[in-house]
Amino acid sequence: MKYENAKDLLPPQLLRQVQKYAAGKTLYIPSMGHASWGEVTGYRRYLAHRNRDIRAAFRQGVSQDALAEQYCLSTDSIRKIIYSKKEETILDYNCSLSCARSYAKEGKLEEWVHAYLLSDGDNEPFSHGLKLYDRYFLGPAPMPLSLFHRCCGPEENMKWRVHPVHFENKVLQMMETAQKDKEMPPLIIHYLFSEKDGKPEFELNEGNDRFEAYQRLGLEETPVIVWITEKEEYQDFMNKYGRYFPDEQRRDAP
Repeated sequence: MKYENAKDLLPPQLLRQVQKYAAGKTLYIPSMGHASWGEVTGYRRYLAHRNRDIRAAFRQGVSQDALAEQYCLSTDSIRKIIYSKKEETILDYNCSLSCARSYAKEGKLEEWVHAYLLSDGDNEPFSHGLKLYDRYFLGPAPMPLSLFHRCCGPEENMKWRVHPVHFENKVLQMMETAQKDKEMPPLIIHYLFSEKDGKPEFELNEGNDRFEAYQRLGLEETPVIVWITEKEEYQDFMNKYGRYFPDEQRRDAP
């Protein structure tokens, strides 16, 4: 029987619990029988997210020793994750539309979204929430601004309210930047069935100030990334808006 290092297998929280009772001991863990697909994919998803985050942090300058301590792994394990041959294409991140498109071309759009949220987007809770389930990530592709509406702003009806002076200053700054910079990052939008009436709706998760700036500038469309959770929602979206995502349509074609 081959022995495995628990640091390489167990999530940090679980490892610390095991260490309380059996630090330094050799354990035999009996099989639970045939695992369901959900049990297998759930752990694989955790490892995939963990390894992606490790590689992203390393590319941003975090040392291997610091990563080993953070993730309760050996330095050798961190090195193997970073230089795994499975990651044949290593893309440099930057906060731009062309970078998001490069990631999408390599099938790594989700990785760009998390890199953005954990850096320029400054929204770590959103990133963690997205990782809880498998999602569909589409884009970036231009869509009409008329399809969307803000959910963040100073108005009383906003889901997320911010100070009016702060919001106005951000919008004015975005208007000035947008007129000079054609590489503004895409908006991040959620497509879902409403819990109230079951009707499909868009929720503008990231970029509300940019959206307001674009509207004031008179733009009719802007590149967006759409994320979807349920298969039924994805199918509904593609039936109604798939024309904006020709690459996705080709992937769906039999």
